[in-house]
Amino acid sequence: MMYRLIPLFLLALFSHSAAAMGPWKGECHEEVPCQLGDRSYHIKLPDDWDGTSALPVVMHFHGWQRTGALPVRHQRISGATRRRGVLLVAPTGLRKTWDFWRAGSADVDFARAVLEDVKSRFPVSDDQVYVSGYSWGSNMAWRFVCEDGADVAALLAISGTLDQDEVCDTAPREVRQVYGLNDPVLEYPYGPRGEQDYAVALWREKFGCGAGTATGPWQQVPFLTLERTVWTSCETGRVSLDVHPGGHFIPHGWIARQLDELLDLPHSYP
Repeated sequence: MMYRLIPLFLLALFSHSAAAMGPWKGECHEEVPCQLGDRSYHIKLPDDWDGTSALPVVMHFHGWQRTGALPVRHQRISGATRRRGVLLVAPTGLRKTWDFWRAGSADVDFARAVLEDVKSRFPVSDDQVYVSGYSWGSNMAWRFVCEDGADVAALLAISGTLDQDEVCDTAPREVRQVYGLNDPVLEYPYGPRGEQDYAVALWREKFGCGAGTATGPWQQVPFLTLERTVWTSCETGRVSLDVHPGGHFIPHGWIARQLDELLDLPHSYP
């Protein structure tokens, strides 16, 4: 279904129908997807939510040949969100993949419809909406914020980017990228002269950033060390790039660490 062609009145009908049910009634949850037209998404509520407080949201795009059912069970994703008062939202791609290759993807419109549907079901903290993704899903997360990210607080991208010469109409307020230097699946995007910081060149240019600052190594677990570079002297926005010597995976505790920093929480693991 081409969500770009959904009439506005139909999207309004989705929202009205859900809102008419009042507060969340449990009609969809971790194992049971929330239906949206002929597509769906999964959710994972945070621990100890009181049922009324506004929720920060992470919308996470799954990897290739997965579905939204995986992130809501994944310790390194939902294990981080549920302990930090964050609602996890995981859309499912058509044929278990995403169309991120070029501008105008119907998946951008679908993801926006998902966010609007979530807001009709739950009280959402509008200035704490984060977009994340892993692998193919990270590429999709980049595509989404590139085309419809004006209200996104931060992009949390794991092992995937877009071409750095893309032209983005919008941008999130902040970008946080992590990548393995020995990734055998989506090879690390070094620059034309071997620049290691090229993986976030698009956002550094769009934000008008100056020189980056290496902040040194950090760990969430003793068996994985990450090196971080940050760009804070920007006209708008902020960029950070974490690299590690490993391959194609979600680093243990990486999402947790980003949320601790974004939500001004003490660092913890998991």
